[in-house]
Amino acid sequence: MLKNWGAAISVAVALTSVTSPGTAAGALAQPLPGTVSTEVRMKLERDARLSVTETVQVPEGKTVRRTVPLRLAVGNDLERQYEVTDAKVEGKGSASASDDSFTVTLEGNSTLTYTVVGAVAPVGDALEVRWQVAGGWDAELDKVAVSFSAPDSPTSVNCLAGPVGSSQPCTSADLADGKGVRAQEIKLGAGERVDVAIGLSAGVVPPNAVVVEQSGLAAAFALTLVSGAALGGLLLLLLGGVALLWYLRGRDARALASEVGAVSVLVRDGDRVAFASPDGVLPGQVGTVVDEHVDVVDVTATVIDLAVRNYLWITETDGHDWRIVRRNPVDASLSGYEKAVCEALLPQGVDAVSVSELRGRQIDLAHVRDRLYADVVEKRWFVRRPDAERNLFWWVGIVVAVLGVAATVVLALTIGNALFGLVVAVGGVALAFGARSMPARTKRGSELLEHVRGLRGYLAGVTRDDVPEADRELVFSRSLPYAVVLGETERWLSTFSQQDLYWYGGASDFRRSFPAFLGALDGVLAQAGHLRSLRTPNP
Repeated sequence: MLKNWGAAISVAVALTSVTSPGTAAGALAQPLPGTVSTEVRMKLERDARLSVTETVQVPEGKTVRRTVPLRLAVGNDLERQYEVTDAKVEGKGSASASDDSFTVTLEGNSTLTYTVVGAVAPVGDALEVRWQVAGGWDAELDKVAVSFSAPDSPTSVNCLAGPVGSSQPCTSADLADGKGVRAQEIKLGAGERVDVAIGLSAGVVPPNAVVVEQSGLAAAFALTLVSGAALGGLLLLLLGGVALLWYLRGRDARALASEVGAVSVLVRDGDRVAFASPDGVLPGQVGTVVDEHVDVVDVTATVIDLAVRNYLWITETDGHDWRIVRRNPVDASLSGYEKAVCEALLPQGVDAVSVSELRGRQIDLAHVRDRLYADVVEKRWFVRRPDAERNLFWWVGIVVAVLGVAATVVLALTIGNALFGLVVAVGGVALAFGARSMPARTKRGSELLEHVRGLRGYLAGVTRDDVPEADRELVFSRSLPYAVVLGETERWLSTFSQQDLYWYGGASDFRRSFPAFLGALDGVLAQAGHLRSLRTPNP
């Protein structure tokens, strides 16, 4: 923390050497009546403490105030610290010192005594005693007279006066015939200073200057070995996370973007053709595996699939409304989430309901969502529920970010290295934002994506001529829920212009009626609030 500090102090002082006598002390002008003046007597003790006595003349009825900084910058990110102790005022006034400053308030003529620790610094092969004997007064000083004594004769005196940072020499400064130091400044403006640096031979007293890393935000957030190691560790962690996501997500992206032709979903038996989904995957499962969310469209596609499989019947009624009727009771062949869909639409004892009635009834789809997430985990397409994994990583990220912010504040106010806490906070924020990408599919789930890609190819490429006329209604119907969940509804309806269907009635124009039914049912399901609606921006 403290390196080459003697040289830093020497450079920062930057005082002009005045070794030739100026005006003799005995010839110094006397202070004018009604003005403020001060006489400063300094004595360097053998233990390196600097005893100071200031006799201050203040006009009757006037109050003056002085503030002396006890922390002075002496180089890049370094500061020299002084300590003032035993401050006393004889007369009217007060004096107090903190870690940062020494404050004096005087009313009328007073005598101020105090001790300075940290005034002696090694500079090369010698010592230097430095103190701001006058400065920080809120009033003009007519005269500042300075004297200094030490256990051994001083070797040089350097004195600057005027505004802080200026290099103007004092009115006079000399070595007082080698026995001490005398200096004087005439007319010191308010806020200006007299800064004295006195040279001594090495070994006269032990040096006691304290130079530390500069305090404040700049030092607290400085790049240190600890904070640098933390940054490097976070960088490796982030790179490792990116590499893992690249592997897992890249595997999924390759599956979706690969040149997979239409999968064999049309099963031929002689002259007959039937539809069979790849691996027996259901429409709701397809949507959940593809985007890792249970969406409204996944449930809508499930309702269509249940109607196609003769569990429900859908009919258009007057007034642009539709009625959903239970055709067959649920049985063991239905998955858990399909049973939950039936129960949500048609609770026990209810065999029919209109879409308008559903709109006025609060539908609870939480169980549908939970069962569908559990289903994709049970099928080993995901290791854990995608929503639970997203929430877990989001909360972990938030907690880490909050802890990082707290650590940043504590470190900045105490030992420094606040950059370490900031690194932790940034890592937590990155984890929270990256939570959306955390639910990685298993290898089995990525393989399913290849089949979904092929299924989409089938929906986009099959023609009416590929299916015998006798089988078109069934193939069209069995494929339609997958077209709904994969966004191929319009193309599928235009390819197969079916009018009369065994599971959908009352429509004079199915191509017009069916999209309207999908929109109405989507709206009803979205009102439940448990599912993400793809018709609005994703949360």
